[in-house]
Order: sequence, then C-alpha cells, then structure tokens
Amino acid sequence: MEHLESVLGHSFRDRSLLTEALTHASLGYETQRTQPDNQRLEFLGDAVLQLLLSEILFDRYKDADEGLLTKTRAQLVSTKALAKVARGIQLGGFLLMGRGEESHGGRERDSSLADALEAVAGAVFIDGGMEAARHMAKRLFTAEIESLGASPVDQNPKGQLQEMLQAISPQSPSYRIIHESGPDHAKSFVAIVQWDGRELGRGHGRSKKEAEVEAARVALEAGPPTESAADYTTTRISNTTCENVG
Repeated sequence: MEHLESVLGHSFRDRSLLTEALTHASLGYETQRTQPDNQRLEFLGDAVLQLLLSEILFDRYKDADEGLLTKTRAQLVSTKALAKVARGIQLGGFLLMGRGEESHGGRERDSSLADALEAVAGAVFIDGGMEAARHMAKRLFTAEIESLGASPVDQNPKGQLQEMLQAISPQSPSYRIIHESGPDHAKSFVAIVQWDGRELGRGHGRSKKEAEVEAARVALEAGPPTESAADYTTTRISNTTCENVG
C-alpha cells in the first residue's frame, strides 16, 4: 500500500477506502461473501476525473472551443486511455479479484483497469478532498496531456476512417457490436468495423459509441488497405492457380 500511495502522491488516512477501490466485484461473487467492491467508488471517481481533467484542459488550452475541449477530455477518459495510465502505475498488480477473473486475464483487462483507476480517484477524493484528487490527477495524467502538444487534437476517428476508405472505394465502413458484458450500470462493449467484406479493427468501450470509436482508431493505426476485397480475392485465386500449374 505504501508503494501505491507514493505513486498516487497521497497517503490515506482511511486505508479501507483504498482497499475498497482495488476490490473487483468478482471477489465477492466467488467467495459468496458480502463485501464492498469498487463499483460505487468507480461511479464517483468517474465524475471526479471528468471535472478535474476538464479544469486542467480549460486552463491549458485557452483558445480551444467547447467542442474541441469535450473531444479531448473524452479521449483522456476513454477506457483505453485510463487503462494505459493504470498500467503505467502497475495498478493491475494491486487488484483484489476472484481466481476465475484473474485466470481469464482480469488484471490486464482494459475495463477492469479503467474502473479501478476511477475508483481510486473516488477514494482519494473522499479521503483527502478535491485538492488531493487534483494533485493525483495532475501527477498521473501529465504525460498523456503533454503528448497532446501545444493544442489538443480534434479527433474524429470514424470520420477520418470513412474519408480514408472512400479515397479507395465509395463503399462506407460499417460497425457491429459483437459482445457486451457487465451489469446494466457498468456495461462493457466490443465493436468491430468492417469494410469491403473484411474486419479492419475492433475496440472496447463502456458504451457502444466508445467501442465503435476505438475500433475506428485501431483501423486508422493499421493504415489504409492495400487492395479491395475483390482485388484481394482475385490475387489469391491467381496465385493459387499459378502454384497449381507450377
């Protein structure tokens, strides 16, 4: 606990709050014991981080309008971004969870890490107030915010992907939710983006929209397809025929 407190920049007066923030719901389900898990603190921490990161962005980018600030904040509090910050402080190693959840990769799952980070923010807020939470937010998110450079990036991955693909073919990409899990108040979704008969990327998110945006971002990072599906099929048939003839 001392190491984690050092990383967070906050020493808890009530360490039971930190323990609660690190307790995954699977532990109670598996042990069949009634014990606090981090879902309530996650709810609070989500609001705390939204407010504090809004404040940081508002102060840093004096000329950015509301729409751009909103998009930039959404980028910082996305499941992927929160999980990245959580991995940076090795938060997964501190989580208390059921063996089944752990055996299925729970300590490295983006949603579990993001939820735990939000819960920790909620715990810091309750234990030390807004100033302690602000100090933690600046400490943990400085590198992510610095990576934005002199101005926040106006990111619209779905729009950018559509523009990139329509330069190759008039066909638009389509999105599909292939999996959802979790209770109603803490859903997790997996989406895929398809184009010209093939999957270009998949993403995770706590809403369908967030999952679709993440799928588009993954597709953009992979770069434009080198050939259409029809060309790909033709090439494969041609190659197979040549091999058979040879």
